[in-house]
Amino acid sequence: MGATVKICGLKQSQHVDAAARSGARYLGFVFFPKSPRNVTVADAASLMLNVPVGVAKVALTVNADDATLEQIVNGTTVDMLQLHGSESPERVAEVKARFGLPVMKAIGIATAEDVAQIDRYAPVVDQLLIDAKAPKDANLPGGNGVAFDWRLLQRKYWPCPWMLAGGLTPENVVQAVGLTGARQVDVSSGVETAPGIKDDKLIAAFCAAAGVAV
Repeated sequence: MGATVKICGLKQSQHVDAAARSGARYLGFVFFPKSPRNVTVADAASLMLNVPVGVAKVALTVNADDATLEQIVNGTTVDMLQLHGSESPERVAEVKARFGLPVMKAIGIATAEDVAQIDRYAPVVDQLLIDAKAPKDANLPGGNGVAFDWRLLQRKYWPCPWMLAGGLTPENVVQAVGLTGARQVDVSSGVETAPGIKDDKLIAAFCAAAGVAV
């Protein structure tokens, strides 16, 4: 049985179509101006019109305030909010209660101490996204194309679904899943030819490597 795939950072309708056609079950749209994958609310609303029923539309935000989240929720047909900043467990619970949508919280991992903090979030989220911690000089909290030591997740269990991210590519996703036991994987830069520029063939290759049945 293959892993469930999320393609994140989509900006063009052709890549939305390619991701859905290749069997991705989650499509991510980035609302973070510093990112080369950033989209406006209006652009995201248009892109989401192409997403088939049954494929979850995920809005990625970074330390967004309520007003920003309200614009996204009211202006698009988003299905899930992904919090990719330094939001506390209390803030995560507050967002979930206020907006009535499932919430995925991204956790950056570099060491075993980072893994331990996951337990603080697991009780208040619908899903976890376990990502590589951003390098100290990085402008982005994710999508940097770096991986972490996947062995840190061996024999780890949490009371909610989780997704593996960070430096995944069509070439290494099988190894990553084998080492971590991940049932869900997230990719952004690993299916790009340049920052923010997705590639249909790489999207298809990643989904195929992850074992997605089309």
